[in-house]
Amino acid sequence: MKYAGLIGHPVAHSLSPRMHNAAFDSLGIKARYLLWETCGDKLEESVQSLRAPEMFGANVTIPYKEAVLRWLDEVDAQAARIGAVNTIVNRGGRLVGYNTDAPGFLRALRERIGPAFDLRQKRVVLLGNGGAARGAAIALLDSHVNALTILGRDHEHIELLVAHLRQHSAGSQLHGAVLDTPQAGNALAGADIVVNTTSVGLKPGDETRLLDVEALPTSALVMDMIFNPPLTPLLRAAQEHGCAVLNGLSMLLYQGTLALELWTGQPAPEQVMRAALGLS
Repeated sequence: MKYAGLIGHPVAHSLSPRMHNAAFDSLGIKARYLLWETCGDKLEESVQSLRAPEMFGANVTIPYKEAVLRWLDEVDAQAARIGAVNTIVNRGGRLVGYNTDAPGFLRALRERIGPAFDLRQKRVVLLGNGGAARGAAIALLDSHVNALTILGRDHEHIELLVAHLRQHSAGSQLHGAVLDTPQAGNALAGADIVVNTTSVGLKPGDETRLLDVEALPTSALVMDMIFNPPLTPLLRAAQEHGCAVLNGLSMLLYQGTLALELWTGQPAPEQVMRAALGLS
């Protein structure tokens, strides 16, 4: 029996086992995908355990996408540019890191927007400055987004991320701002797409909203990378405001198909995985 799983904190909300176990069964692979709830002081031990012969590898989620880099033997070029890993592959005892979030994010956006998808004309606001924000930002900059603004609560963290991203921002306007400042308000007022990359709204009963959706144009698309609950307080408020909304379920699917292919070397049964997630 082979194993893969999800390293993070928290992970109980995840639908990844449903998706990946359906895929393993469809492919006739004797493997199980598990949830590995991991406290910070156990992170190294959890990563090192992936070297065992029975391990395919792991997905990595909040808050460890950047932290796991120090224990990997090799990092894919795209993941190195991003500075965050969400998929670890065991290659004969060596751990190789990849980032399937970035292409998964872009495919989900493209699917939602449809034929008009052209990021060169879009002004995008990202909420957050962690590993998920890094992946989305590099994907957007590589797609030559017109303008990208990073919003967060900590000025120093925002500036560090913006400085990293400037290496990849040729042709795109790139800014950073603290939430609840005039600069943030201006970015939101002109946004075509707003993406929440943080965990705000994930915990049951958390009604925190990082922004006032009334500041957004009703033509904006608001995406939340959270998929469970399917309608976070942010998405609910944006929908009531008249904005189009997108949760993280399709992104979960597309990053998952890429991760499965890296672990198994086989084409992912996308329709099986889609059905397991309840996506039409």
